[in-house]
Amino acid sequence: MNIFMTGATGFLGGRLAKELIARGHRLLVLARSPQKVNNAFTPRERESIEVLAGDLTSPLLGADETFIERHHGNVALVLHMAALVKFDEALRDELFETNLTGTKQALELAKALGCPRFFHVSTAYTLGAQEVGHETLYTNQTFHNPYEESKAHAERAVWETRDDLDVSIFRPAIIVGDSKTGEADSKFTMYGYMRALEVFKRRLERRAAPSGPIRLVGSETGTSNLVPVDYVADVLLAAIEHARPSTIYNVTNDTPPRNADMLEFMKEALAFPHLKITDTPTSSLSSVEEMFNEMVKVFNPYLDRDIRFTDANTKQLLADAGFQPLDLNVRSLKRIVDAYYDTK
Repeated sequence: MNIFMTGATGFLGGRLAKELIARGHRLLVLARSPQKVNNAFTPRERESIEVLAGDLTSPLLGADETFIERHHGNVALVLHMAALVKFDEALRDELFETNLTGTKQALELAKALGCPRFFHVSTAYTLGAQEVGHETLYTNQTFHNPYEESKAHAERAVWETRDDLDVSIFRPAIIVGDSKTGEADSKFTMYGYMRALEVFKRRLERRAAPSGPIRLVGSETGTSNLVPVDYVADVLLAAIEHARPSTIYNVTNDTPPRNADMLEFMKEALAFPHLKITDTPTSSLSSVEEMFNEMVKVFNPYLDRDIRFTDANTKQLLADAGFQPLDLNVRSLKRIVDAYYDTK
């Protein structure tokens, strides 16, 4: 099968692209330069790859008439995975340009190529401030940051084309490292928070060591809906043969770990025992605690809730393909955290 991919050199995309090649598929991949693909794949793998040098914000992602004529009618699936994952309000315009405009251009390219199927990789957090996530298109939700909002608008753009394309939307929660090896990408999602812990620890080390706990404002009973990269890749692999059109798949965790437990793993790996999640009012924080909470404030919406997701569509998809459901145990979680810090 010929598959057009965006995001093929990213953490999840690279993992999936290699598996697709191993299964005999040929890939057309969007990249700003061929060198980026050369760095991400072996010479043997590159024999199954053609690069479209372009950009998410360019018309048709940068595809010209020659590219479209050469591949028209020969692409079975467009797999749109590329996105900007930042939470800062100051990046609102860039987030919408990349995540919404990029999705619209990917859809237009799929139509220009005469491609019948379109997979959109979104995020579970398009639910915004809601506490339960269903496998439906959300409407009228409020958002915590422009990333959530841009991805929700992108989902709606995809959904609106379902009469022209067989569209399926996949919503991973917080993607972390490999559940078996711990292999992680230090630039990805939860690892931004882990980097903040390291930076904060170094700042404290330049001062006097703290004499007591440092409080992180959040819910002590809140959870982190973590999904390992290998599980998300398995869902997308299963989808190649078994996904249904006009269907949304929550790629989430039925038994997410408590934030307090995850913080314990991180503290142990970093040898930084002073941190504690608490519901303490911010007015009672010390100056050091205020500094730390300011550093990680973009993560607050994901530290003070216990969101529950339904994922019946995803479970059925995995069963149809003969894949196992997610089992992210304590050993795997510790391995993922330890492997990240081991690579620093």
